[in-house]
Amino acid sequence: MSRVKLSRVESLFEELSYPIARERAADEFVDTTVTYADGEGNLGELVSQCPSAEFAGSDELLADLNNVLPVEAVGEPGQSEGDA
Repeated sequence: MSRVKLSRVESLFEELSYPIARERAADEFVDTTVTYADGEGNLGELVSQCPSAEFAGSDELLADLNNVLPVEAVGEPGQSEGDA
């Protein structure tokens, strides 16, 4: 099983041929673990939860993925990387 940081997922998505169905994209990453701010998840399972049935490009797939990521993927609730 391969591992990839969340910040590197887009480069994996760019390797796919588009358009691609959600199920096909999920199958491509069934053996990939994505690590994020406070945990990890199976990238194939996360992609399978995306709302779109098909993706025209890697940017669409990444946008959908960001909508299904758990809260711990982006850091602690209420925290900001902006100026304090």
